[in-house]
Amino acid sequence: MRSKTISFLTLVLFFFCMMPPGRSQTSPLSTRSKKAAAFFTEAINYYDQKDYDKAIRILDRAIHEDSVFVEAFILKGDIISEQQDPRGAIVQYKKGIKANPDFSPTLYYILANVELMTGLYTDARADYEKFLSYPGQAKDKQDKANRNIKSCDFGINSMAHPVPFKPVNLGDSINSKYDDYMNAVTADEQELFLTRKLPRAHHAATESTEFNEDFYKAKKVDSVWRKAVNMGSPVNTEENEGALCISPDGKYIFFAACDRPDGYGSCDLYWSKKTGDSWGTPENMGPVVNSSAWDSQPSFSSDGKTLYFASSREGGKGRSDIWKTELKPDGSWTAPVNLGDSINTKAEEMAPFIHPDNHTLYFASRGHQGMGGFDLFVSRMDADGNWSSPVDLAYPINTYADEINLVVNAKGDVAYISSDKLGGKGGMDIYSFKLYKEAQPIMVTYFKGVVFDKETKNRLSARFELIDLATGKTVSRSTSDPVTGEFLLSLPTEKNYGLNVSKPGYLFYSDHFELTGEHSSSKPFIYNVPLQQIQVGETVILKNIFFDTDKFNLKDESKNELERLVQLLKNNPKIHIEISGHTDNHGSPDHNLVLSRNRAQAVFDYLIANGIAKERLSYAGFGMTRPIDTNDSEEGRAKNRRTEFKVVSN
Repeated sequence: MRSKTISFLTLVLFFFCMMPPGRSQTSPLSTRSKKAAAFFTEAINYYDQKDYDKAIRILDRAIHEDSVFVEAFILKGDIISEQQDPRGAIVQYKKGIKANPDFSPTLYYILANVELMTGLYTDARADYEKFLSYPGQAKDKQDKANRNIKSCDFGINSMAHPVPFKPVNLGDSINSKYDDYMNAVTADEQELFLTRKLPRAHHAATESTEFNEDFYKAKKVDSVWRKAVNMGSPVNTEENEGALCISPDGKYIFFAACDRPDGYGSCDLYWSKKTGDSWGTPENMGPVVNSSAWDSQPSFSSDGKTLYFASSREGGKGRSDIWKTELKPDGSWTAPVNLGDSINTKAEEMAPFIHPDNHTLYFASRGHQGMGGFDLFVSRMDADGNWSSPVDLAYPINTYADEINLVVNAKGDVAYISSDKLGGKGGMDIYSFKLYKEAQPIMVTYFKGVVFDKETKNRLSARFELIDLATGKTVSRSTSDPVTGEFLLSLPTEKNYGLNVSKPGYLFYSDHFELTGEHSSSKPFIYNVPLQQIQVGETVILKNIFFDTDKFNLKDESKNELERLVQLLKNNPKIHIEISGHTDNHGSPDHNLVLSRNRAQAVFDYLIANGIAKERLSYAGFGMTRPIDTNDSEEGRAKNRRTEFKVVSN
């Protein structure tokens, strides 16, 4: 507020030579009574010293001497506004206007700005219109007034049509008497991460307090959040850490830290990896990702490679924009790319949150049409990678105040915010609420368990890839923990997926998840993954090899699985395998024997066509003679219809 105050005082002091022709001119300050003018000058001196209480007392004396002392009302309003009492400032500005309605059009403009900031949309609209009724106003102020009139109209309409919003405080386990900011929640909603702002030192001379921001983590036990605990060293330091995000599998965190010795700008992005129960020493993401400007507020996608973040770097659309960078196979990051005009404006965009569905982006913006200040918006990415026009999340999720931070759970039905406007334990508190349907992302479930050696039972670190069977694209990557073998993989619904789990020295594991149509479900998949060492006699069921009913032509959805088999054979040139086809008991034995042999041959032919020597391969069809489950149910028959390979020599 201070910069606005000084510019307006300049206008006050030189007003008599600035009024448009044809308007009545207020007397310059020197024409006030000497006593009132002296009080006003003294008040300005106290204001400059930031002794606001004395300044207001002296201004009251000036107003007592001159009841239509507009300049005094204006300065008093500015001081009260700086003391975080905008409603009190409005009272003083209106008194100034009442004293002289034509004192200056700019006073209507300033009054309207404060009214908009406090949600007085009807009053603000009227005062913007009054300001615009005066000819010859600065174009930038005219443009802003017209934009803000649209915000007033939007706010009036939004308040007349509120969306469902019933925030619930997360309680003493999560919130403290200090500021608590929501950061992230894992896909299974068993861990929650937050930033807490704690006092570090108090300076009696200046009556100021230094604060330190640290990360905290809470676990859910029996559907109840346990007390949040400090994440400790090496993630937390004596300096401030903020804007944390966690990968949906819970294995990586990204955050911002400012003014550190290894930094490249004012604030940089850092990352850390979890091994077992311990986090590694955070590392700066480097000069390709970080710039000489402000880089902060990261959000990591469930695809395991895309990081969204906010930055004020050069080359953007406005004061701060949302960008993205991608992790390359060699572990380096691509040069950040601006998300473009659909998302970014000439004003500020920040606080991106990419949902685990990898298609729905929530963020805060001053530039898109909203209710004033920062509003929360949602945009959705189409199949071609283009973002839709952002939609305001509407009142009362958004208000006249700044709303910046939003996190949505994997299922998409619950959102988390941080707010100091809803009562609470003190300062900023974290709340959850049911997200209304139109603002929800695609529902995401998850695949969770442990990877282990089938023979030794030792826990293993293995690579996970989730493939969209319809497009063949890899939609998610993850790695199981090298100590615990644990993994957590997000599964957006409404698609069918193939899964591949691999580790050098082991045969790969495959599976598929049907999450479209009648199979669509948010129910999680929880089971363990045994990996088999490459040994003679070991057999792998190729669960992502597909044929049409009673056909032996390989379907397109089979390509990724076949490529994994090709790669396994190329990486292990001594392996010889036998490919076998199997059916259920529907149809005649002779027919099924031929069908199974033809299906095995189709795989055999594909491998040869893709560079695998014929001498390393053989194939056979066994029809319905080797079932692995009952043929008395559809589920059992589906398991019996399979393609396998067996290691015959190594």
